[in-house]
Amino acid sequence: MKPYTLLFAVLSAAVVSITAVAPPQALASAPMVKTQAPGYFRMMLGSFEVTALSDGTVKLPVDQLLKTSPERVKSMLAKSQLSTPVETSVNAFLINTGDKLVLIDTGAGALFGPTLGNLLANLKASGYQPEQVDEIYITHLHPDHAGGLMSNGAMAFPNAIVRADQRDVDFWLSEDNLNKAAEGDKDFFKGAMASVNPYIKAGHFKAFSGNTELVPGISAVSTHGHTAGHTSYLVQSDGQKMLVIGDLIHVGAVQLDDPSVTIAFDSDTKAAYASRHKVFDALANSSEWIAAAHLSFPGIGHLRKDGKGYRFIAVNYNGLKS
Repeated sequence: MKPYTLLFAVLSAAVVSITAVAPPQALASAPMVKTQAPGYFRMMLGSFEVTALSDGTVKLPVDQLLKTSPERVKSMLAKSQLSTPVETSVNAFLINTGDKLVLIDTGAGALFGPTLGNLLANLKASGYQPEQVDEIYITHLHPDHAGGLMSNGAMAFPNAIVRADQRDVDFWLSEDNLNKAAEGDKDFFKGAMASVNPYIKAGHFKAFSGNTELVPGISAVSTHGHTAGHTSYLVQSDGQKMLVIGDLIHVGAVQLDDPSVTIAFDSDTKAAYASRHKVFDALANSSEWIAAAHLSFPGIGHLRKDGKGYRFIAVNYNGLKS
């Protein structure tokens, strides 16, 4: 008898013997964990390292927020096996250029409820510390993008310079606009002020205007409409490109099929749709990556034209060398 055949026969006999005398035992008696793994995803873009960071998710009643009929929203969601409220990702993106560590958006911090505010923990889990961040680029000053600038009453990123478009600064940090705002909108202004003003007072804030290069390889691209100064950020290295698009899209299951559908959070619905249409048409069928704040984590992928709408092809998981 060949050695491997003999070994197999001996092992088989042992298994039969054990199972004959030992009754089956429950192997799943431990309590369920019911939490996800640390929320980060890493990929290379040329010689830049991109780390997507999850701030968590928030359930949104999108049938009431999207500017089309609730029945139509529910029907479109059902095609993607979703129902309202939709558990919506809040993503941020950390770019290591080799010279600078740049964070694009900061999540909600303590401003948007208990299911968000996980960015700092996930940043640390990814191997970085908040003190290492050199610059922070905010797509716009809504609380789920700027709220993470603060933690327990202190600047969460004490060494970072924070940057945002001047038009958003002028609008959201204005006391006059706060006083004139509808009661339900005042918290947006208060959140922006509480998040950004400490950095201004510390000399750690620098606004920019429109399209401009901020550091080598990362440029601001004006995509206003969602807010007056809403900005996307173009990251490029060694011929590879990624556009971090902020809130150009909120609900992929609806707005990819019909990009004309806007959302109640848009300051200027016509301009918001125009920016989405322009950017999506430019990126469709290209090799350029997009990274979105509210597509399912990690929110990175490619766009393809699909009839009158678009198809999102999520990034393939890759195991970077450890």
